[in-house]
Amino acid sequence: MKYILVTGGVISGIGKGIIASSVGTILKSCGLRVTAIKIDPYINIDAGTFSPYEHGEVFVLDDGGEVDLDLGNYERFLDIRLTKDNNLTTGKIYQSVINKERRGDYLGKTVQVVPHITDAIQEWVMRQAQVPVDDDGVEPQVCVIELGGTVGDIESMPFIEAFRQFQFKVKRENFCNIHVSLVPQPSATGEQKTKPTQNSVRELRGLGLSPDLIMCRCSTPLENSVKEKISMFCHVEPEQVIAYNAVVCFYKVGQFQLCKDSLALLTLALVVCRFSRHGFMFTQCDTQCYVDSADLEASALQEEPVRYHEAWQKLCSANGILVPGGFGVRGTEGKIQAISWARKQKKPFLGVCLGMQLAVCEFARNMLDWKDANSTEFDPETKHPVVIDMPEHNPGQMGGTMRLGKRRTIFKTQNSILRKLYGDVDYVEERHRHRFEVNPELKQHFEEKGFRFVGQDVEGERMEVIELDDHPYFVGVQYHPEFTSRPIKPSPPYFGLLLAAAGRLPGYLQKGCRLSPRETYSDQSGSSSPDSEIADFKLPSLTQD
Repeated sequence: MKYILVTGGVISGIGKGIIASSVGTILKSCGLRVTAIKIDPYINIDAGTFSPYEHGEVFVLDDGGEVDLDLGNYERFLDIRLTKDNNLTTGKIYQSVINKERRGDYLGKTVQVVPHITDAIQEWVMRQAQVPVDDDGVEPQVCVIELGGTVGDIESMPFIEAFRQFQFKVKRENFCNIHVSLVPQPSATGEQKTKPTQNSVRELRGLGLSPDLIMCRCSTPLENSVKEKISMFCHVEPEQVIAYNAVVCFYKVGQFQLCKDSLALLTLALVVCRFSRHGFMFTQCDTQCYVDSADLEASALQEEPVRYHEAWQKLCSANGILVPGGFGVRGTEGKIQAISWARKQKKPFLGVCLGMQLAVCEFARNMLDWKDANSTEFDPETKHPVVIDMPEHNPGQMGGTMRLGKRRTIFKTQNSILRKLYGDVDYVEERHRHRFEVNPELKQHFEEKGFRFVGQDVEGERMEVIELDDHPYFVGVQYHPEFTSRPIKPSPPYFGLLLAAAGRLPGYLQKGCRLSPRETYSDQSGSSSPDSEIADFKLPSLTQD
């Protein structure tokens, strides 16, 4: 087993996750089996209770693990399936060690950071590195480990010490350290400054780790003199100092020799990517616009009329509407207004999780004439609770109490647009993250009006997929299809939205949703690939509320 540790210096958010994902992707493209581990030094057990304003949206794995978004990058770049144990936190490590102490596993010894915490970290990494992440069930050959935070942070000290010991445990020839740093270029002088990188590497070396490769984030190409200066003061060859720019394109390739002496691997190409818009890769559409749904509400007309009219102008000029998941009551009435407009104007619409639930609320209010129809999340006293909390939901406990992870959805009809987009399969398995669900007792009222629940869970008790009759594309899913989407394998619900917005969905369906000759949709692998003939779409705009 080869281990590649990616550390970061100077500032947080410098791009360690992209570097880790890119290195792993290229190693995999060379025929190696690669897995990945993300270490987060915070004390939280997992990312389930984080505010998205602080850490971004939570990513959900097949086993229900609520993890850092970097694991989403790993899965998408490497096309692998990870588990919750691939995300290691300080909270998990301390919980594990304390549980052992309570059981008496340490035989009365004083439990300390060194060796007990550091040993637990090393054991966790070695154990998890051996877990297969591909469908073939074969043990990986390379494990890429990203250490979150910045070198020098108090929280990460036990992890740095653990890897100082680890490099000798696994032998130095099986261990490589890539350090990601910043080379700022003040506008006043225009010079590239190496001092932050020097200080960062000096601190890392003082803690017992010496980088084999230094990745320098910079706004302009790294000058040779700067590269040589970093080499001189950071104890590496000039060839081991690599510059990478912040890019907005999908792939920017730079050539380097990845620690050949350390890991005896190959000359590789580093892919620096910024993941986004899988479906847009095939449609060549890059004109998304975002609308704050609160600006669509009637109250906004009185309080901020300019924002109100601008929001509605964006919405009305869009070719398709996506209402994603979320929590809390803010903006929900605006989302319902957007859904209503999409339904009445026959504009392509996709609702995900909360977006699907609000589509149910909108239809109940305007087509079933249940004016107070709502979710009990927002109005516990509503006379028409069309969305309710699940029986197993524990309202007194926030962490880990949602319906999480991969679940099977059974298609109940042959005549379903989404079923056809998935390859006319009988069922799909997608990842969930929700506490509330459509009230199954009211199902009949909706279906009598053409609002069909075409996908349900195995027991037939939970509504998973909605479709509306006599509409080009009005689809809602309770699950989160974005979690299993891949850059070259866009998720069928999102891809269908783009096809509909481009006016090409009917033709695509008539062809039998023909996929690439190299691959057809496999529910087990979660893979799908669009027809090669649809790679020339141009869309004016797609709106996300």
